[in-house]
Amino acid sequence: MNKKQSYYMQTDLIVLFILFVCVSLLAIYNAQQFEQYDGKNFVIQQIVWYIIGICFIATIQFFDLEQLYKVSIYSYIAGLIVLAILLVSPESIAREINGAKSWFTLPGLSIQPAEFAKITTILYMSRVIAMHRSKFELNTLKTDILLLIKILIVVALPIGLIMMQSDFGTSMVYLFIAGMMIIFAGISWKIILSLIGIVAAGAGAVLGFIVKFPDLAKEIVGKGNAYQIDRIMTWFDPAQQTSNASYHFDRAIMGLGSGQLFGKGLNSIEVYYPEAHSDFIYSVIGESFGFVGGAIVIFLYFMLLYKLVTLGLNMFQHSPFGSYFCFGFLSLILVHVFQNIGMTIGIMPITGIPLLLISYGGSSVMSTMLGLGIVYRVAVEYTIQNDYLFK
Repeated sequence: MNKKQSYYMQTDLIVLFILFVCVSLLAIYNAQQFEQYDGKNFVIQQIVWYIIGICFIATIQFFDLEQLYKVSIYSYIAGLIVLAILLVSPESIAREINGAKSWFTLPGLSIQPAEFAKITTILYMSRVIAMHRSKFELNTLKTDILLLIKILIVVALPIGLIMMQSDFGTSMVYLFIAGMMIIFAGISWKIILSLIGIVAAGAGAVLGFIVKFPDLAKEIVGKGNAYQIDRIMTWFDPAQQTSNASYHFDRAIMGLGSGQLFGKGLNSIEVYYPEAHSDFIYSVIGESFGFVGGAIVIFLYFMLLYKLVTLGLNMFQHSPFGSYFCFGFLSLILVHVFQNIGMTIGIMPITGIPLLLISYGGSSVMSTMLGLGIVYRVAVEYTIQNDYLFK
């Protein structure tokens, strides 16, 4: 292997990816014991999604960060256009699923554009922040407010389109990413704390209204979104609820706890949960491999997040754009892991947010791999720059 080829061998990222793939396939294989999956083989399909994702990663390596910087605006616009097309598409190709019109449903294939738009939004947001910091080297209250407005505009457009699809959970992911990017962008803490206070007050008021007047809240959001109110009520008091959200919560806790320390092993699941291969994959892991298996999964995510933090910090002097993308992708992984595992153990409301890199799903796997491909490119360029530095 020559020196140029060695730049593309990012061993730590490759090993982490292989470990995630192994965990995902084992967990999905175990989830398929239930009758709801009779005649279906999601393991094979998941392998196909991973192979397509690897092709994405390989393709991105032909583009350097400067080229990705230039095309970020076009990818962002393309993501918005596809989200808008989804809204006006007929039921034949974009039918409503679980109360949300979020998928293109083609023969044998469902694609969720919002998953890919997360990556394009992070990519363009990284460019906006890097460009702003390049233009205004000296931070002032005025320039920080200007940057804050830019970030909010960038994220508001996809959120608006996604909210029109009645996909509240995905919208919250975008908001979390924007919030983290505001922090990573170095905006004054006076502004950040003021923003946190406003958001906390608004969220507290909304939650208080829902808990106090749940029936009125259901009337306001409409019948199609009433299930979201049930999920929030179940989160506050699962013992008093009889909704589907309460049922999901009870099954997830039961399965996770029944695994005890080392789990029941392969082909030994006893607790039934709907969507075990996707939304509640962590409960399957907990029941199959116990506390130890669940802890190993969390450790893998910790190692991935640690890699993203260190890569982002080290790359900042060479490419702020690449650095900000690492932080944005870190935010995406973090919110999905916290929300998915959190809803499984009862500290977060039930949503349809998958456990990235492990849950089954074409859109989530391929979009995550697309983001991972850009991170991989950042790691490659950091290795090249570091090598030149010490020549």
